[in-house]
Amino acid sequence: MALGGRLTLSFSVLLMLFSLCDCSSTMDVPSIIRAASNNTAKKDTAAEVAGYADVAKQIIDLALSGAAQNRSYRRLADFTDTIGNRVSGSHSLEMAIKYMYNAMTQDGLDVHLEPVKIPHWVRGNESAEMTAPRAKTLAILGLGSSVGTPPEGIKAEVLVVRSFDELKLKAAEATGRIVVFNQPFVSYEETIAYRAYGASEAAKVGAVATLIRSITPFSINSPHTGWQDYQTGVQRIPTACITVEDAELMWRMAQRGQKIVVRLTMGAKTLPDADSFNTVAEIKGWQHPEQVVLLSGHLDSWDVGQGAMDDGGGAMISWEALSLIKDLGLRPRRTLRTVLWSAEEQGGVGAQQYYNLHKVNVSDFDLVMESDSGTFTPVALQFTGSDAAQKVMEEVVKLLAPINTTKLETGGEGTDIAPWIQAGVPGASLHVADSRYFWFHHTEGDTMTVQNAQDMNLCSALWAVVAYVVADLQEMLPR
Repeated sequence: MALGGRLTLSFSVLLMLFSLCDCSSTMDVPSIIRAASNNTAKKDTAAEVAGYADVAKQIIDLALSGAAQNRSYRRLADFTDTIGNRVSGSHSLEMAIKYMYNAMTQDGLDVHLEPVKIPHWVRGNESAEMTAPRAKTLAILGLGSSVGTPPEGIKAEVLVVRSFDELKLKAAEATGRIVVFNQPFVSYEETIAYRAYGASEAAKVGAVATLIRSITPFSINSPHTGWQDYQTGVQRIPTACITVEDAELMWRMAQRGQKIVVRLTMGAKTLPDADSFNTVAEIKGWQHPEQVVLLSGHLDSWDVGQGAMDDGGGAMISWEALSLIKDLGLRPRRTLRTVLWSAEEQGGVGAQQYYNLHKVNVSDFDLVMESDSGTFTPVALQFTGSDAAQKVMEEVVKLLAPINTTKLETGGEGTDIAPWIQAGVPGASLHVADSRYFWFHHTEGDTMTVQNAQDMNLCSALWAVVAYVVADLQEMLPR
């Protein structure tokens, strides 16, 4: 009796299996057959994936010690040194898109651009000075989407708090003040609420501006920028991040009962949405070109530093993965598609528009991958998908034994691939040794100096092996 063309069991074998069962069990003969079929399928999948060991080794060798060694690092250096930072809506981002379109085309990939509309916020000139109890210049970075101050700035007494709860307790003292949030860093996911919502929470109790302790566990007097969201129906007040050092300084002064006065000047403004593009490069699949394994990173950055870590590295390894596969003359069954997103920093704006355009074909997306946590030494692959897909991916990562990254973790994620994951498409992301990531995140310190060529080789190899093998398997990942 054949089941799915995979399993043949004689009647005598079935009787033997049944005789070995606990007669009191509710497991019947069909259940035994299904269990045997599942075990055989698992073995077949494991054997199929294991068959890619030689190809995986070729990819890894090319990336780590072959002609492509350090190539992703060199590409990133050339790109960031030439273009610099590239905030949403800026001319620099336009130049970055043109640069990458030309570079990937010259690399022999099939490249095209897909139009998107993206936010266009401009920082303008900005400064902050503490005038009492002593004079001190404060290092600041205005937060994305913030309004500006009047041309003469805002000069006001400061109220320092360490939490939203403390702000509510001291609401009567907040009217007409600049509220300084000196919240401790717990984790990025938790502490980011102060950057995102601090302005509106302070405005609700009458504050005229907010200065927020930068969202970082470590500082060398370095302010960190980022996006913030005004709440509908709440007065919009200027908001900027200050350094950990200055937030703690003003906290100590406040604890002593000293009156603190700050003058804040910000020229920030929001312009009409700008025209931009998601940049797409492909290796078309030979058997199922309509089915897609998507790799990605975002091309935009903040308007400070070089955007090398966030997320130039992720963009480059997503390009490099295709280059490695092309250089080896490989062509998978399904299409490998690298997408370099626009306006991720503003909330995945370009990626959401990409999803809106392509979601009609959601069933053809096999796996979506995003690198946006740095390209430091890879530790594991993070994955979100069905239990059956998880089993397949556990076999895939075994192919990474030569670079010691055979661990598969739950929790594949990313701002730009989130809509696909929510729609049921399997998703993957890199887990890297990122303990330093938030030291440099959204600061002037995000430069090529943070990057390491060998780490990028390893990330590129991992990215390429996973993408190629999944794209070439007989079957798509089970939903």
